[in-house]
Amino acid sequence: MLVIDKPAGLPVHRGPKGGPNLENSFRFLQYGLPRAPVLAHRLDRDTSGCLVLGRHRKATASLGLLFKHSRISKTYWAVVEGGPEADAGVIDMALGRLNAERGWWMKPDPEGLPSVSNFKVLGRGGGMAWLALEPVTGRTHQLRVHTSASGYPIVGDNIYGNGPRFGEPTLHLHAREIVIPISKNKEPVRVTAPVPPHLHERMRVCGWNGE
Repeated sequence: MLVIDKPAGLPVHRGPKGGPNLENSFRFLQYGLPRAPVLAHRLDRDTSGCLVLGRHRKATASLGLLFKHSRISKTYWAVVEGGPEADAGVIDMALGRLNAERGWWMKPDPEGLPSVSNFKVLGRGGGMAWLALEPVTGRTHQLRVHTSASGYPIVGDNIYGNGPRFGEPTLHLHAREIVIPISKNKEPVRVTAPVPPHLHERMRVCGWNGE
């Protein structure tokens, strides 16, 4: 497998209108294998950080099973408006599709799929909070909907929060760390992605020391 540091603002897939996307570059990551790597999971266009690729079919299938059975743990860092009252907790909120027209957009829905996220406050400041978020389930837009519906949307979220449609601030959500149990007899592979520049200012306000 490969784990890459995905930049914010770049979609992983080719859209119907074309344009730049991450998959166009996968052929440069073959490193001697006959085929390009493929995505083992997805990140939103505006989310940065750890993204896992399978280098061949067997690897991709194995990774797919690990993701499906929640064996891979993911930690996201986010800056949210306001913040939770508690310093740690669980968001347990079923999610469903918003409507057929909006495709991937989601909403809280008691009849929807079970969705659980853990959160921990890492710092506060300037009317914001810096959170570590761990999705226990893997629903589309799960962290974005969970934080927004809980009253503290992610800074720059232009779908579920108060972010502008264009320009700054962009989405302050970063896939900080991923832990993959790739071998039964070895420690899991742990990969950490550095914080991208567009998060620095607000994270420092919340107490981040730059590491």
